[in-house]
Order: sequence, then C-alpha cells, then structure tokens
Amino acid sequence: MTAVDGLARPSGSKQQQLRVDLERLLDDLGPGDLLPAERVLAQSMGVARMTLRRALDGLVDDGRLVRRSGAGTFKAGRDDGGQVVSQRLAATSFSADMRARGLRPDSRTVSTRTAPAGVMLAAVLGVPTQTAVLHVRRLRLADDVPMALEDLHVPTTLVPGLTGADLDGASYYDLLATRFENPVVAGTQTVEPALAAPGDAELLGVTPGDPVFCFERTSRVADGRVAEFVRSYYRGDRYRIVVDIFPPA
Repeated sequence: MTAVDGLARPSGSKQQQLRVDLERLLDDLGPGDLLPAERVLAQSMGVARMTLRRALDGLVDDGRLVRRSGAGTFKAGRDDGGQVVSQRLAATSFSADMRARGLRPDSRTVSTRTAPAGVMLAAVLGVPTQTAVLHVRRLRLADDVPMALEDLHVPTTLVPGLTGADLDGASYYDLLATRFENPVVAGTQTVEPALAAPGDAELLGVTPGDPVFCFERTSRVADGRVAEFVRSYYRGDRYRIVVDIFPPA
C-alpha cells in the first residue's frame, strides 16, 4: 500500500480534502523527492486528474512543489536549488509576503547614508530638491537564504530619526505603521527583467549576469505623501510572479 492509500479523508470540500492529503504526503517526503505520477496520485486519492492538477498547481504557486519539464513534480527544497517563492502583485511588504508562505523573513543592512535629493529623485518622491533623503541598501532573506537586494529611499521629514540600523531585521512598513503611525495605503510597482551586476550578484549569491527581476515601487501614506521609492533586485531562480487575470465584464 502506498503512503497515499492509507490517508484518512477529513471533512470538507473535495479540494480541501485533497489539499490536506497532499500536504500529508509531502510531510513523508524529503526535499527534492519525486512525487508519484499524476495518474497514480489521482487514482490513489479517488479524484479526477484535473482536480488533482488544480491542487498541485496551488502547491507549486506556494513554493511547496517544483515542476521540471520532462522529469516530473518534486517536493521543493534547497537540494534542488532552493525554494521558489511565488508573489502575487499586491500591496504587501516583503516581510508579510514571506510570513504568508511560512518562511522567516529577515533583512541585513548593507549600507546607509543621508544625502540631499537631486532633481530626479526629488520628482519621484514629490519633495523639493535638496530635501534630505535616507538611502538604505538591504539584503532581504527568507529562512536565511538571500532573496532580494533592496535600495530604499525615503524623505527624512516623513520618518524623523529613522536609521539604517532600525531597518536591520525589521519591516519598513511595520515601522511606518507603528512607530510613525503612518501606514502605507497605496502604491505603484513595475517589474522588468535585468541581469545581476557583479557587486549585487555577490550579495545575492548568484553569478554576475544571472537573470533577476527588477522591481521599482513608490508607495504613499494616507495624506498623499510618498513614503518610499524602492528599487529591488530579486533572484530569478528563487522568485516567481503570479498575476490573477479576470475576463472583462
């Protein structure tokens, strides 16, 4: 009898039952282990292959499974190059995004400085030129694995007294909401492909020229002021972008 043959069916919808069954199956597998073929899994769990495929898709999106063309579906793990994290394009912080996936977020401040804003940065931040701007470069980690390199720019008038040390191991969004009582309420983000520069690659643990995602984001607080301009480089081998698509009304 296979591991899935003896699984007890919990109450709830078929999709929920199937998700629980698959999670329990994964608990018995090691990182990088191959799952049984979809035909075998569907038969063992008493569901249609299409139903099984939807459940597996959800686990792939959550980074629990990895599909390899021509090879099969595997339990994700560092043995096969590390967990791939999926991100839906939404107004969430890195820390909240990682926690939602059961990962431990962390950040390491690489450098920090305060300098007057030039013409272009002042325009992006919506402040006069020469306004003092805090620039913090941070390495963002999930379960101690480098995921992204982030350059944060914020007018010091919005966050008086904030330092790079305050952001070491902390969430900027959390600090805005608690310490400064000014949570982010909206933002705009763009994504484009890029190649890792030598210095960035060393911090991210990749080879120079490896593909990365370049995220640029501006966020605003309730009174309309710009709370940040951020440029981040996310590892292309550990990050996946998920976009929900709906048909027009």
